Amino acid sequence: MKILIFIAALFGSTILFAQTQNENPIINDITSIQKNIEKQNKEIVNLNSKVGKQNALIEKFSKEVNKLEIVNDSLSKSIGTNRSNITSIAKELGTKIQTTEKNAIESISKLDNDVEKNRLYWIIGTLVTLLLGGFIYWLLGKRITSSQTDVEIQIRNTKKSLEEESLKLDAQLLEIINSQLKIKETQIDSKPESGEKDHSLVLKVADEVTRILMNLEVMDKEIKGYKQLKKYSESILDNLKAYGYEIPQLIGVNYNSGMNMVATLEFDESVESGKQIIKRIVKPQVNFDGKMIQAAKVTVAFNE
Repeated sequence: MKILIFIAALFGSTILFAQTQNENPIINDITSIQKNIEKQNKEIVNLNSKVGKQNALIEKFSKEVNKLEIVNDSLSKSIGTNRSNITSIAKELGTKIQTTEKNAIESISKLDNDVEKNRLYWIIGTLVTLLLGGFIYWLLGKRITSSQTDVEIQIRNTKKSLEEESLKLDAQLLEIINSQLKIKETQIDSKPESGEKDHSLVLKVADEVTRILMNLEVMDKEIKGYKQLKKYSESILDNLKAYGYEIPQLIGVNYNSGMNMVATLEFDESVESGKQIIKRIVKPQVNFDGKMIQAAKVTVAFNE
């Protein structure tokens, strides 16, 4: 304010001086100075306005700082309280942990003592159980072995009896076949040949004799009647040759797809790799006077 008053006084004296010496050349300089002073006054007013605004901001910031200080004091108190609570909790937890650890050690010690006392009983009980179980297993194994042996003996005896009965039946069948062949021979001798020859009886005989021979292949050679039946069967086939019939022996022959027969393939590891061998005859091949009148039906074993 003193500066403003001084400027106003100076401005007034300048005006008076100008009025009295209007003709003086210095007036122009004073006028210029007055303009500068006015300009500076305006700048001072602007500065005062800015200072006022800054003071308002400072006041606002002061209030905010006060608020922050209040919040900080509150936080400091909360932190202090939390620290106190944490310390109290830590002490309490430490006490509980020590108590729990002590109880655990006592429990483990007691458990160890109980285990030591009961371990011997467990060992004795386990050994007794194992011995008893082993003894029972031995008895059961012995009984099962004995039973299995008895069953196997019974199966073998039953199989042997069935095979013996089968041999007897086949022998009777061969007797009938042989009788029919003799009757057929008588008919052939008594009647002149006329028209096409009937091969039906010979084909049935060949089929049955071949079936009997194939069954003999899978039987025990020591069975009663085995050798007699086989010899009898072979003799009947030999007798057929007298009438012009021939039955080729195909067992063990290498098979190829060009053969005139019906073949069923069957995998067999015992056969040499890449081989195909006839191992069973279902229906024999029959030739009459060098010509085939019945194609064979066979089972062929192969190995890739």
